[in-house]
Amino acid sequence: MAKRTVEKSWSTSSPEARWDYIVVGSGMGGMTTAALLAKLGKRVLVLEQHYVPGGFTHTFKRKGWVWDVGVHAVGEVTEHTMTGRLLAALTDGRLEWTSLGPVYDQFHYPGDLHIDFPDDPKRFRANLVEAFPAQTASIDAYLALVKQTAKSMRGFLLSRALPPQAAWLTDRVVAGAGLEALRRRTADVMAEVAPDARLRTALLAQWGYYGSPPSRSAFAMHAMTARHFAHGGFYPVGGSGRIAETLLKTVADAGGWTRIKASVKRIVVSKGRAAGVELDDGEIIRAGRVVSAIGALETVERLLPAEYHDAGWSKAIGALTPSPAHLCLNLGFEGDIRQTGASAANQWFYSTWDVENEVWRARDVDDAPAPVLYTSFPSLKDPAHDPGPKQRHTGEVVTFMPLEDFAPWRGSRWMKRGEDYDRFKQRLTDRLLEQIFAQMPGLEPLTVHAELSTPLSTEHFTRSAGGAIYGLEPSVERYANRWLRARTPVGGLFLSGVDVASVGVIGAMVGGVLAALSAEPVAAGRYLKSAAMGP
Repeated sequence: MAKRTVEKSWSTSSPEARWDYIVVGSGMGGMTTAALLAKLGKRVLVLEQHYVPGGFTHTFKRKGWVWDVGVHAVGEVTEHTMTGRLLAALTDGRLEWTSLGPVYDQFHYPGDLHIDFPDDPKRFRANLVEAFPAQTASIDAYLALVKQTAKSMRGFLLSRALPPQAAWLTDRVVAGAGLEALRRRTADVMAEVAPDARLRTALLAQWGYYGSPPSRSAFAMHAMTARHFAHGGFYPVGGSGRIAETLLKTVADAGGWTRIKASVKRIVVSKGRAAGVELDDGEIIRAGRVVSAIGALETVERLLPAEYHDAGWSKAIGALTPSPAHLCLNLGFEGDIRQTGASAANQWFYSTWDVENEVWRARDVDDAPAPVLYTSFPSLKDPAHDPGPKQRHTGEVVTFMPLEDFAPWRGSRWMKRGEDYDRFKQRLTDRLLEQIFAQMPGLEPLTVHAELSTPLSTEHFTRSAGGAIYGLEPSVERYANRWLRARTPVGGLFLSGVDVASVGVIGAMVGGVLAALSAEPVAAGRYLKSAAMGP
């Protein structure tokens, strides 16, 4: 594979400077906040505990193969969307996207039912009607409700940039219908809209993108996900690592910097205001303001000084539930995987029609298949990928498994967790390979590398609570929490990322925008109007 020269805007040290802002965490939310503040002329220091920036947008390499860890399909990134225009502005046009094709998701159910999710809303409706010809009225009612609900969320998201002290007014006036939509569970809404159980399951096929089953998720979360992909899925040209490269260059160009291997121990608060951070080694770095982009739960439990732990607002956030943890089997191939049915489209293989059967448990590994396998082929998505003469390609197989199933090894060191752990990982790997080869048998002779990441890997590299893949679970209880917004009750301390807004890459980006907007409402408002709104 051809090597690409990367101009890095990060290192293990940071220059001596007077920082306007410190952003803790370099995931999509933190990078967006930092880049937007940089565009406003602010000098920003981004601190990342991992040795690679980017959070769930980063990549890793083994034996020449490169895998992404969290970017498989992203919607709303073209110039026709506000988020797409804003990303282009924040990266000065350096970040390019490519379509996954006319079909971006393919769903396979027991009994040979197969449904394609295309990049055309009219074609999508036609596909649903073809699969469920007797359910046309329910399909149309569902599509109309999704559109209406997603549109109502704009006011709710904007309200997350406003102070929590005014929530009694802003939630009613600004959030309005969006907040009402978030108070209904997906299962309740879908039972009304789509009485047919099989149709209901098919309409909820993408629940894995937000990780919460219908009985717990807010319907508005499902509606936002469905609308997010209404015009298809996209992938960064050059791989997901390009996101960090381009956003963090914007930060550096404005006099800021990103420091890796910089683990933050606590936020320094002086006279009721955030004044900087203390690193694990005792180094204190001062700044005018601090943005935590590591997650709301992680912020209140790990970074806040002890005197805030019993505050009502921090306890309210601390009571929320993380989203699920996951397994990811990273595969390396040699050969033409397109001949096996692999493509840029994501393949979802369901072994059950029960959407409440959400996780694979360790106790069931030998007796039952994973409820869902989400299969992605990153190398086929990226037009910049050079497979070389051996046709080297990558694949990823993802399913949910709770962190508690790995309890015996929590606290052990990465790559040195012991023989029992290695045997358990191999058992999981073998079962996942068996299942994916049953669905795509042509892949078996081409598979030359398989490496499993577990919830312990996620916990180690991201320090997310419970090894969560999506931050806080998108439940009705989460969205009813009035403290979960960009501005905290601590002066000069802001939250960024998925917990402020919604799940996924663009959800984290929106959370990042809201943090910058809350911190610099006038300047950020003007920038957003000129950069994102379009003519």
